[in-house]
Amino acid sequence: MNARMLYRRLLPQGVRTRVRKLLDELITESKAPRMVMGYRDASGELRPRTRLSDTVFLYHRERINIADNAFVWHYTILDGTGGLTIGEGAQIGAWVGIFTHSSHISIRLYGRHYQDVHEDEKKGYVKSPVSIGPYTFVGAGSLILPGVTIGKGALVSAGSIVTRAVKDFEVVSGNPAEVVGDTRVLDKRCLRDPQLQGWYDEWQH
Repeated sequence: MNARMLYRRLLPQGVRTRVRKLLDELITESKAPRMVMGYRDASGELRPRTRLSDTVFLYHRERINIADNAFVWHYTILDGTGGLTIGEGAQIGAWVGIFTHSSHISIRLYGRHYQDVHEDEKKGYVKSPVSIGPYTFVGAGSLILPGVTIGKGALVSAGSIVTRAVKDFEVVSGNPAEVVGDTRVLDKRCLRDPQLQGWYDEWQH
């Protein structure tokens, strides 16, 4: 008698259903991404209030600087090749790609010898830093390309592709992302509470 037959003979149908359901829940729970509180950068310094998903991929972690109170959601890629800075309180949505390098020229120059040359020595290998300002929000599915600077308090709408600098408080959207608004206009209607106004002013100055 094999294990499956023995399992069916020993456990009634109702119990088998409950066991299957419990196992499914355990497997689902074990695969689910989680947010991790606290981030230690390459130098060992702790950012105790920064939260990163355990699914975030950090490439060249030693060149990535994330300030405290930042948040990076599930399945996001942070590329530090050219240097990446994420300011205090910035929030990065899920499935975002922030890129500081590109091989779109060098791949053709080297052909099948591309892997024979270290990335720091490749001609046509673009490396350019990216900076995300304090309390800026980058919506899910957005792409930030090499060399882009995004100011403080800005908002990148979901699914946008950012190819140029974004000024403080600008709302950008689309491909390529264009300015469509100002976050201060969005925020104004919520700032009748004196305490909120104080907190809002605090991080800007």
